Amino acid sequence: MGELRSCPKCGDFYNYTGIREVCGKCAQEEEKMYEDVYRFLRKRDNRSATIEQIVDATGVEEDLLHKWVRKGRLQPAMFPNLGYPCDSCGALTTKGKLCINCQTELKSELNKFEAAREFRESVEESERTTYYADSNKKKQ
Repeated sequence: MGELRSCPKCGDFYNYTGIREVCGKCAQEEEKMYEDVYRFLRKRDNRSATIEQIVDATGVEEDLLHKWVRKGRLQPAMFPNLGYPCDSCGALTTKGKLCINCQTELKSELNKFEAAREFRESVEESERTTYYADSNKKKQ
């Protein structure tokens, strides 16, 4: 059973089942726009078109293009200048939520954090070491 939601495009109520983010009427409009974009991109000359060029030629919103790339409906392998914004910096990426630069930076920061944690643990371990003096030893 779905839940009643308001369509973000037109404001009408629709039964949300987890499949579409918009009402049926808006979904049909989006599908028509998708067909226009795909028809435009199928032409050999347009395969390397940028997002801005596609928006200018078809009138489709940039957010819809990002959505279709993210969902895999438009493949960056076939259309190399397509992508969607990185969740961190906004640069175009073709898979995941972060671009390569943000992934590299995040991995670097995680490695630094892990090294610092290991250092802190080794310092704490050395501070826990107890040294005992042997008072039974004879002095010469």
